[in-house]
Amino acid sequence: MASDKKWLVHTPSDTEAVDRLTSELGIDRVLASLLVQRGITTFQQSRDFFRPSLDNLHDPFLMKDMDKAVERLHRAVESGEKILVYGDYDVDGTTAVSLVYSFLKDLTPNVGFYVPDRYDEGYGVSYKGIDWAFEGGFTLIITLDCGIKAIEKVEYAAQKGIDVIICDHHFPDETLPAAVAVLDPKREDCHYPFDDLSGCGVGFKLVQAYAQHLGISFEEKLVPLLDLLAVSIAADLVSVMGENRILAHYGLKRINENPRKGLQAMIAITGLDPQHITIDDIVFKIGPRINAAGRMESGRIAVELLIARTDEDAFNAANLINEHNTARKNKDRETTQEAIEMVQSGRSLAYENCTIVYNPSWHKGIVGIVASRLVEAFYKPTVVFTKSNGMVTGSARSIAGFDLYQAIESCSDILENFGGHLYAAGLTLKEENLPEFCARMEKFAAGKVNPQMLTPVVDVDAELDFSSITPKFIRILKQFQPFGPENSAPVFLTNNVYDNGSVRKVGSDGGHLKLELIQESQPYHHIAAIAFNMPQFYDHLHQGNPVDVCYSIVENYYRGAVTVQLRVKDLRECDEDVI
Repeated sequence: MASDKKWLVHTPSDTEAVDRLTSELGIDRVLASLLVQRGITTFQQSRDFFRPSLDNLHDPFLMKDMDKAVERLHRAVESGEKILVYGDYDVDGTTAVSLVYSFLKDLTPNVGFYVPDRYDEGYGVSYKGIDWAFEGGFTLIITLDCGIKAIEKVEYAAQKGIDVIICDHHFPDETLPAAVAVLDPKREDCHYPFDDLSGCGVGFKLVQAYAQHLGISFEEKLVPLLDLLAVSIAADLVSVMGENRILAHYGLKRINENPRKGLQAMIAITGLDPQHITIDDIVFKIGPRINAAGRMESGRIAVELLIARTDEDAFNAANLINEHNTARKNKDRETTQEAIEMVQSGRSLAYENCTIVYNPSWHKGIVGIVASRLVEAFYKPTVVFTKSNGMVTGSARSIAGFDLYQAIESCSDILENFGGHLYAAGLTLKEENLPEFCARMEKFAAGKVNPQMLTPVVDVDAELDFSSITPKFIRILKQFQPFGPENSAPVFLTNNVYDNGSVRKVGSDGGHLKLELIQESQPYHHIAAIAFNMPQFYDHLHQGNPVDVCYSIVENYYRGAVTVQLRVKDLRECDEDVI
């Protein structure tokens, strides 16, 4: 069987640094190579990487407008003003709301929170939300994970006597809202040393600055908030290097040792091992469930889960969210199949350089998930549209090397609203502008997408013999965690391996393979492996034929036992080429 992916094996250009770290750290050369590939070339950088320290967090007052934000927030707390914490309905937004609300609730009783309705209000700051704040007597709104483009909304709030502090991490336009303070490390005039914080991360920097200004204990009041921050970093797919690595490390430590009641309930419901939660567990188990609240009903339920003070409240919210997630998965499966059939039958709005599909009856809450599925199926920049409140609204997902945000921004004159990142975005437009948008996206992509980009690539960090996978190797490899963007779980390549005869199909539909692999040059070294969604290789392996395999190395925890397993990324016959 041939692979439908390209394998790209990376080798560090700085071999002297690899040699030096191998010697100074006393580690396998492959592990030293992984460090150099991540820009880590000295002993001190290695120490900081392997031993993240909260002492290395940046001074929050380095962020533009932080002094203004802290001054205004302190004035509101001291004078008993009503403060509204306002955030988006996804994981990043709801964790951010929960974090800032929890911090302020210990300082003042005069704090509330608001999460806009995805269907009634849409993304970001809404007029309805501002009216709700005004009617409730709130005089300060803190926006989280949104607000950087809310120029008219901030003006509207000011007319009603409401000040706004914006905490966002999305790209701003040239003109910023006239808020009391605009905290966004992506501002051109902001020289904060790390610009890839999550929205929750920016909210954390605000409360860190407030605590620092007033001498509030970091250990006592801020460390308990780090579990929320780890969830946002994982789910929002921001870089897991630099400051985010420190925050994610200590956030995961908190989740595994002393999580808040809402996360305890979610861990129990998902059947995860409560002492061994990883970034992957958040990305694939916890995050989607929290997201499902906002997709299927209201993000407010997610906040109620994350700020729950009793086990009963936590489990009630977690069970409700789990029900929403089940409904979401059913909708996701149905809509994905419809969308794939639409593309295959030629009924999509674009298919040459992009995949663009539209059905006004699709559920707005799952179009982003469907867009990701279509990228997996057809591997092209993808936009999935539905209709909501009289407007066409959609989610977009990209492929490696294609700047999706730039593509959508080039159509801004025919869009009502848009926002997002390099690889994911959301947008709204009038239905009559849809054909023009599709034509422009096809044209833009035609000039940017080359045939090589349309083949998925498996990035391989290093070639590895099975004999190198020792307890010491595993122990050091674990210290590369937490994994995520810019620090992905290393992928290794081993040539000429075969199954020991135990290969079997597993899963409800037999869609996965369970293996015991042996490297031909080391016939006594067996290692367990799992290959998800690769049943097509069963016959080849069952007949004893050799393959090359690329994989990541994981530890499985089951009833107190720990086993090492290879998580297969791809397989190929031994005579295929590697780049």
